[in-house]
Amino acid sequence: MTAAASRLGQRLLALKKLLLRKPLAQIQQEAGSHGLRRVLGAFDLMQLGIGCVIGAGIFVMVGNAAAQYAGPAVILSFLLAFVACGFAGLCYAELASALPVAGSAYTYAYATMGEAVAWSMGWLLLLEYGISAAAVAVGWSETLVNLLSSAGIELPAGLSQAPIHAAQTPDAAIHFVFAWGANLVGAVGVLGASAVLLFGVSGSARANNIIVAVKLGVLLLFIGIGIFHVDPRNWHPFLPHNQGGFTFGWPGVFRGASTVFFAYIGFEAVSTAASEARRPKVDVPVGILGTLIVCTIIYVLVALVLTGIVPYRELNVAAPIALAVDRIGMPWVGLIVKLGALAGLTSVMLTLIYGQSRIFFSMARDGLLPAFFARIHPRFGTPWSGTLVLGVIIAIITAIFPLDILGDLVSFGTALAFALVCLSVLILRITQPDLVRPFRAPGGLTVPILGAAASVIVVIPMLLDMIVKAATGEPLPLLVAVAYLAVGAGIYAAYGYRRSRLRESLEVRSYSRAGQ
Repeated sequence: MTAAASRLGQRLLALKKLLLRKPLAQIQQEAGSHGLRRVLGAFDLMQLGIGCVIGAGIFVMVGNAAAQYAGPAVILSFLLAFVACGFAGLCYAELASALPVAGSAYTYAYATMGEAVAWSMGWLLLLEYGISAAAVAVGWSETLVNLLSSAGIELPAGLSQAPIHAAQTPDAAIHFVFAWGANLVGAVGVLGASAVLLFGVSGSARANNIIVAVKLGVLLLFIGIGIFHVDPRNWHPFLPHNQGGFTFGWPGVFRGASTVFFAYIGFEAVSTAASEARRPKVDVPVGILGTLIVCTIIYVLVALVLTGIVPYRELNVAAPIALAVDRIGMPWVGLIVKLGALAGLTSVMLTLIYGQSRIFFSMARDGLLPAFFARIHPRFGTPWSGTLVLGVIIAIITAIFPLDILGDLVSFGTALAFALVCLSVLILRITQPDLVRPFRAPGGLTVPILGAAASVIVVIPMLLDMIVKAATGEPLPLLVAVAYLAVGAGIYAAYGYRRSRLRESLEVRSYSRAGQ
């Protein structure tokens, strides 16, 4: 054999290893032997999803999307994102009912598209969960600072403001400036949420159920009282005239949809809890679809009232609800709503860190991440060491980066993850038609195809906006996104590719057969 042929053979073998797929039988076996406790019912799962979805969108990103991109038409942005998430949600429900595993989309990709794609999915899910928790922590920090200020307690700005600031120019363009400080308030919030999760999912779920009930009551109070303080003039023009690029107009509506897209990741958090559901084949689909429907209704109502109270150009803050209740001029309402917002954002952080720890748990069991991410506490039955490390990493990110950059990273990861999940359904429908699917997405192959296409379409305006900003002198968002992807590829090449347990088991079997 020539040297050239040998090199070609080695390259083909390396490519084959990258495309190794995890057998469905192995995944289903692991679903029953993971060591996690099955304590969550359908109601718990829906509460888990609602706790994530409502807080992330309404309490954090709605103001940013309205002020920078869509104006009062941010409502249309939410509806566009809902359509894309509806298709993806049906695909998630099908996969979660057939493969009730802790790794969620990561495991689905491993079974259908191979190890390299599975790693990419896991790294994208870190954007969807871990970085999203950091974005929510920024809103949590600003809400707490606002609440303390109402009580006459003023914290130094350097303790709650990241060293990178997003400054908006008169033409609505965003530029980043640097100053001394760190968002230590938000970082402490992340560490506190991580500490709660160390002591068991059952107790965390009960606490989350209470917090979600409080949050829903506060939002209904905001809607019920705020509707009487709406100034209809704030809704005109409902769709502001486009000012170039993705600033307002229909381009802004689509850009706004990519901004609020991460607000819908709650139903994905439901699927990550499949390994701890009592009846995963029934409870998980109910939790996913119920979350989407309930949360979209609340989104639209709160966004209508919010943009009716505060002119949309003034909503570019991390705590828009707190700003709106201050405008109402009823201190007791403001106190209740701010406390509810703080509780709501706390439940979001709990949900997101919970979901991320379970994804890394699955990746570590497969050998793609260090083993401490899969270490189960003997008493509490939780991946305690991985949760602790994640909490520290997310806290550091919270302290450094502003909401504008974090939000775009989250939307990017979420949209691509949803697209890959839809493709997983499509592949399994074709290659495994006899797989038992307690829940099947309707419409044959139409739903997964539309879901993948819609998810990609939603994120395209954000990517184009990053490129335009980089070309016009603001490269930071694009540089951060590229650096993130490069770091992920480096970790897989240096660790995951070499430590893959699936590859090791196949190599051992091949060696055994060769020696016989």
